[in-house]
Amino acid sequence: MGYFYFMQKIVIAIDGYSGCGKSSTAKAVAKILGYTYIDSGAMYRAATLYFLKHQIDLSDKAAVNKALKHIQISFQTDKASGQQETYLNGENVEQQIRSMEVSDFVSEVSKIKEVRKELVSQQQQLGKAKGVVMDGRDIGTVVFPDAELKVFMTADLEIRAKRRQKELIEKGQEVTLEEIIRNLAERDKIDSTRAESPLVRAEDAVDVDTSYLDFDDQVKKIVELANERIGLYSKAYGSNH
Repeated sequence: MGYFYFMQKIVIAIDGYSGCGKSSTAKAVAKILGYTYIDSGAMYRAATLYFLKHQIDLSDKAAVNKALKHIQISFQTDKASGQQETYLNGENVEQQIRSMEVSDFVSEVSKIKEVRKELVSQQQQLGKAKGVVMDGRDIGTVVFPDAELKVFMTADLEIRAKRRQKELIEKGQEVTLEEIIRNLAERDKIDSTRAESPLVRAEDAVDVDTSYLDFDDQVKKIVELANERIGLYSKAYGSNH
């Protein structure tokens, strides 16, 4: 796959509903292409964790703005496992941000205008050099509206809930399927109707329904789409030498 490094790099934006496998798919696609993976969802979860730990009143704009000045989110790859992990102000919070407590509050935090403005700014800085894969709910519409490839992932609600339950069980968290379905349905509603950067499919996005695709197949599909765009983009810029 080394030939990718001699071609023009692009930005790949993957949006969609909670539990569609956006993050795991985006990570795999980035690894195959030799791209950088930016987990926007983890960034909002990290901000949510900070607000919870410091008992920030989300309705207090001054308190929220003050807190945002103390939130620095970064990503590092664990040398032993090779997995990317999320750091909040230098502390590894990868496990903490995946808890149900954070899941229950992340949509409320995500819809705050000031939070989105700050984190979008950080995301855009990370993507300036291209060669990135980012996933979230507004990557193709707000963060990178000019991304060369936009993907919108969907999946049946119950299938998404079962996937999320499996993930939680593997992390030692026992949560009922009904509770997860309720959580996902509520997050879908909040994400789709919020005033700030709602979940909307970009007009030029490619739909990928993962309900009945296994993981390898959905990764393969997006890599194939990326290869097509990389080839077109490279030809357009005369990168055939």
